Amino acid sequence: MRKRLIAGNWKMHGSMSQAKEFIETFKQPSQRFSDIDILILPTFVYLSFVQDALISTPIKLGAQDLYLGAQGALTGAVSGPMLADVGCQYVLIGHSERRTIFQENLEMVAAKFKAAIEAKLCPILCVGETKAQREYDQTEKVIHEQLESVIKLVGIHAFQQAVIAYEPVWAIGTGLTASPEQAQVVHRFIRELIAKNQVDIARTIRILYGGSMKAENAAALFKMPDIDGGLIGGASLDAVQFLKICEAGSLTTSHVE
Repeated sequence: MRKRLIAGNWKMHGSMSQAKEFIETFKQPSQRFSDIDILILPTFVYLSFVQDALISTPIKLGAQDLYLGAQGALTGAVSGPMLADVGCQYVLIGHSERRTIFQENLEMVAAKFKAAIEAKLCPILCVGETKAQREYDQTEKVIHEQLESVIKLVGIHAFQQAVIAYEPVWAIGTGLTASPEQAQVVHRFIRELIAKNQVDIARTIRILYGGSMKAENAAALFKMPDIDGGLIGGASLDAVQFLKICEAGSLTTSHVE
């Protein structure tokens, strides 16, 4: 069984007071969702605060990025072991904003994935195409390159400890969303690509949808057989909306292999 994962990526948003208000609203109602995993990914400076606030809850903590290596003269960088030390269990790798705004290439993303595995963090590897790439029918080519560059460096068995998130770049922060059917086509392609390397990992790996998922469309997306959860951006900043997405993930049938 692939247990659903609902992950809230707060990006560079929020404040101490907003984080406190979110957790106070979300904490108690979230206890009823024992059949799904829930993850919060705040910005670095709020990790310890959020971790302390989540004690005695099943909600997991993750980071939005990491740098390579455990220690070093790298001003402003945060390593995997440091993230694990403050209670993180997950880390985003290769989010489209890291690939585009911060110019992280395939080699850098693969190296960060490797660093996460070495730090015993679960990497959430983000893959996806831009609007232009989709219009030129390059979606599968782009995602194949993004996945294969990681597999080439770490090997397919590293994906036993990983999650993949499909995030169509054209649907992030634009209000556009891939239809459930469009998303399912790409999720199936990802699972089939993994299966070409290792069938058992393809059956068990969780693949999340990450393109403007919100309360209104979550249930329809979760009904697709290869969508195992969501990487939620803007809607994860609103505790009530995020609860509704978690509820949709909990109510829809889990995928069994």
